[in-house]
Amino acid sequence: MQITGKNYIGGERSGEGDERIHSYDATSAERLPYEFCQATPAEIDAAARAAASAYPAYRRLPATQRAEFLDAIADELDALDDGFISLVTRETALPAARIQGERARTSGQLRSFAQVLRRGDFHGARIDRAMPARKPTPRVDLRQCRLGIGPVAVFGASNFPLAFSTAGGDTAAALAAGCPVVFKAHSGHMATAECVADAILRAAHRHAMPQGVFNMIYGDRVGEGLVKHPAIQAVGFTGSLKGGRALCDMAAMRPQPIPVFAEMSSINPVLLLPQALRLRRADVAHELAASMVLGCGQFCTNPGLVIGIRSAEFDEFSTLLAEVIAEERPQTMLNANTLKSYERGVAALHAHQGIEHLAGQRQQGSQAWPQLFQADVGLLLQGDELLQQEVFGPTSVVVEVADKTQLVQAAQSLHGQLTATLIAEHADLAEFAELVPVLEQKAGRLLLNGYPTGVEVSDAMVHGGPYPATSDARGTSVGSLAIERFLRPVCYQDYPDALLPDALKDANPLGIQRLVDGKPSSVAI
Repeated sequence: MQITGKNYIGGERSGEGDERIHSYDATSAERLPYEFCQATPAEIDAAARAAASAYPAYRRLPATQRAEFLDAIADELDALDDGFISLVTRETALPAARIQGERARTSGQLRSFAQVLRRGDFHGARIDRAMPARKPTPRVDLRQCRLGIGPVAVFGASNFPLAFSTAGGDTAAALAAGCPVVFKAHSGHMATAECVADAILRAAHRHAMPQGVFNMIYGDRVGEGLVKHPAIQAVGFTGSLKGGRALCDMAAMRPQPIPVFAEMSSINPVLLLPQALRLRRADVAHELAASMVLGCGQFCTNPGLVIGIRSAEFDEFSTLLAEVIAEERPQTMLNANTLKSYERGVAALHAHQGIEHLAGQRQQGSQAWPQLFQADVGLLLQGDELLQQEVFGPTSVVVEVADKTQLVQAAQSLHGQLTATLIAEHADLAEFAELVPVLEQKAGRLLLNGYPTGVEVSDAMVHGGPYPATSDARGTSVGSLAIERFLRPVCYQDYPDALLPDALKDANPLGIQRLVDGKPSSVAI
């Protein structure tokens, strides 16, 4: 692997500026032998303009041709050798097995979007045929389908160097929608990003994609210039609440505001119901602890809040959970900045009145120690912000409520979440049925007797939720529905067949499922 450290703009490499930034070994903090070019304002502008130039031709490509491109990217990723896996582990401290699994997920996402393109339902085609004899007013011919919104800026995530980064879900969804991408590489794994970008460009070259269909820039001072560039029409982001909110504010202040699809913060509450605790509190304690520490707690769906009703069984559960967490060993986090953020979050919990430390070694050294706290329910009910803030790492807070009424109140007090989990038996579900509509208003994915760490890439998956989990609860960043974030409806009135997109033509040459005069149909009209 040859790492040049130059920005990717319009199919070429660029390193105009003199400033260089570096990548580090996440475990040893040793500087890796690679330098990366901080993108200059001129290079940010050039990357956005390259995407804009590619957009008309790329959007017009048949969906099947874009599908072939996505499949080719997946093939290129799967072909990367053990040297690539070793590089990713050095930059992130994630084990090789995790990286291999994440690569499979990333290529699987790309192939999933290729299938969406081939089956054609993403078009959302609707046809209302003309009714010239209708009285008192004739109806014109109206045809609607969804088209790519335009060039998309994507910001790489720290915790998923493949699945939420260079060729990850946001990039795959945007490319599937017909939108060229300008990708901002995450500073924690820039060499990884370059290897993946090379794979994308090899696939683009092999399938004669327009120059500028994929661009990538490096640097920590490129966000504002990218989001505010007039060529950019949408933003995809996975990261902190502070970072996501800043991008949303920038996008809203543009002369032409644009949507930001940001996944930002979630504490993913787990509600333990009485009958389940009576029957299997020991199993739940061990399973929940495993979810808490999985991947050093560096998942956006890590369970950060555990709520149960006061009882002898809940006391036993809390004691056992504390014992399990006390035995857990520390793990290396993604990078030094992530560890510092974790240390600040743990220190804030220690310092807060009304919060008691239940288990965990004193946070020290270069690794993250799992921690367990217990908070007074009054803090949650009174809207204490600390209990609503994600601590990114292997830490959770237990809250004991007095009764069923207070449990519902606690659920109502929660901010928006990616997930909400019920640990329950059938009798619990009947007795606590009113919890479900509350949680439906709070989270994008509701789990029953499962644990939120782990997201299936599928048609039905929702990885989103009300603010601050995401900036737009109407979308998802995982699953085939993610393509809809980068599409917009366009209606054609009385257009001749030859000028219509294939999805709207009378002949329906691709056999696309459409709504014709209010009835589903895939045949010609």
